[in-house]
Amino acid sequence: MIDIEMIGNFAKDKIIVDGVEEINSGGGVYFGSVAATRLGARVAVVTRLKQEDFSRLDELRMEGVEVFATPADGTSGIANYYKSSNMETRICKPIGFGGKYTLAEIPDLKPRVIMLSPLFAGEFDLSLLQALSKRAPVAMDIQGFIRVPVGDDLIFQPWAELVTGLKSITTLKVDKAEAEYLTGLSDLRDAARKLHSLGPAEIILTQSSGVTVYAGGKFYQAPFNPRSLAGRTGRGDTCFSTYIARRLVGDAESACAWAGVVTSLKQEKPGPWKGTIGDIETVLSK
Repeated sequence: MIDIEMIGNFAKDKIIVDGVEEINSGGGVYFGSVAATRLGARVAVVTRLKQEDFSRLDELRMEGVEVFATPADGTSGIANYYKSSNMETRICKPIGFGGKYTLAEIPDLKPRVIMLSPLFAGEFDLSLLQALSKRAPVAMDIQGFIRVPVGDDLIFQPWAELVTGLKSITTLKVDKAEAEYLTGLSDLRDAARKLHSLGPAEIILTQSSGVTVYAGGKFYQAPFNPRSLAGRTGRGDTCFSTYIARRLVGDAESACAWAGVVTSLKQEKPGPWKGTIGDIETVLSK
């Protein structure tokens, strides 16, 4: 009965714009599950966070997301620093960690796809990744293996098991900086081809201007054209989950187009995208 089983630590993030701080829910499972559910997918979230923060999961349940939460010693979080004059650029600092997953705490829901949506390294290891890939095709955000908390910073570090790990991945999401770091290639199409050669059937690559998809030996692109960047946080998570949700019902080209539109609209307003399928169909029909 589940289309997407989304696994990753729920976040309690700080958003600081020009020194003014807000505390908001966040993380890939937050932004991603709401968007995918709004697009008609049946979504379950498996997550870890402090018991005292469990009430933050009620928003997901109200959206129709099935939630499986494990109490943890902490709740993951990132402090995102922006200047209002340039909401595109941010400084990210880790402020909490919900802990690492074991196979025993992840229910086998027989989903059509498993999405791994971690905030940063430490949530999953290679053996868990390989075990999950035996249950269903795995779609993964690479940041959960190469974005590493070191002191007060999040920095890129090599994933020693990259070549082995990517063999278990069906769909890989990277952003521009991650693609260049992993491949050493500045041309994004070349980087996508190289990552594809390591195992993933499809590559979703995001940057500030839009999303590029490499699938079936072809490239597809869709622009991001938000009227503002007030909802910049969660952009990549929304794009990834939209692509996966639409890929379950259509081809890669169509899923890419939907991802571009939904992500554009999401960036205009803080929080997860809560529009309708009709909203997107109207935009795409113009």
